[in-house]
Amino acid sequence: MSVFYFCSMVDYIIVGLGLAGIAFCEELEAAGKNFIVFEDNSQQSSTVAGGLYNPVILKRFTPVWNADEQLEVALPFYKALEEKLNTQFDEKLPVLRRFAGIEEQNKWFEAADKPKLTRYLDTKLIHNDNKSIKASFSLGKVNETGRIFTGKLLKAYRDYLNAKNCLRSERFQYEKIVFTKSVVQYGDFQAKHIIFCEGFGIKRNPYFSYLPLNGTKGELLTIKAPDLNVTEVVKSSVFIIPMGNDIYRIGATYNWKDKTNLPTESAKKELEEKLATLINCDYEIIDQVAGIRPTVVDRRPLVGIHPKYPELAVLNGLGTHGVMIAPTVAKQLYNHIENNAALPEEVNITRFKKHFEKSPIKFVRIQ
Repeated sequence: MSVFYFCSMVDYIIVGLGLAGIAFCEELEAAGKNFIVFEDNSQQSSTVAGGLYNPVILKRFTPVWNADEQLEVALPFYKALEEKLNTQFDEKLPVLRRFAGIEEQNKWFEAADKPKLTRYLDTKLIHNDNKSIKASFSLGKVNETGRIFTGKLLKAYRDYLNAKNCLRSERFQYEKIVFTKSVVQYGDFQAKHIIFCEGFGIKRNPYFSYLPLNGTKGELLTIKAPDLNVTEVVKSSVFIIPMGNDIYRIGATYNWKDKTNLPTESAKKELEEKLATLINCDYEIIDQVAGIRPTVVDRRPLVGIHPKYPELAVLNGLGTHGVMIAPTVAKQLYNHIENNAALPEEVNITRFKKHFEKSPIKFVRIQ
């Protein structure tokens, strides 16, 4: 296991410690590489995320991109992390889709016949006997689903890195990067590679801001509802995630214009209106949070090495399925850098070469 004690030479500098950053740290530790992480807590999408892993897009009953492969990597990844950190944050949790009518039921059965969805869509419908849930046309169950307590994971992992003295809680300053013939230097550190896992913060990064990461603001409510009595995730126009002790997370909104992490009254109103179509019991709002999802124009991750400065790489754009995608793309990027393994074209940032050619880079310092 790699332990770093603030010596100046490291294999990697990692910027950002959300799900992508953690996944890449784990690749480095497994390979015996040493590293330092910079995290300023400016991005909240991983912290406030619902944390669901669900292989089906329930609006259209279609499979999540590469769901089979992602789950095959992600589930053992989180299990190993639980053992390593001695903390439980993976909860196997059924997801139930409420049907609005017979037509949706029929579409569910049609989807369940498709090869990529057969293992996930249960064809035995669930009759609703919960008086607090409005579901006259039953519910469909999605198999192999669950929830990662992302806030709990992030705190445990930061504590772990702090104990190893390889976490810097400060803003990374791009203008301090200096390129030399053999390494890249940043302040007191020299490294072979810098990996940027900044989420929406990449828009400030002069080396990768050319990438078309748009960012989508999402807001969630936390409510207390003693009469709701829900033990599964229930999905309609919003989802209900049980948190225990009559506490539930309600979400989420999608806003493509507002790029702040501040909760809004309009999102609160939207969520309450949608929730009213799903439940008919009293509740109390006890919290509201917001974060910017790192979403990309083509809905695929941003993974790869900078086209001009090979010491720099990016691991970003995980969107709404970061829990599932992060372990896979982290492994792909590590193998790409260390073993020259080809990246899948659909995630490789080379697909945006024209964007780079139109975008000048500032702050480049060569020694």
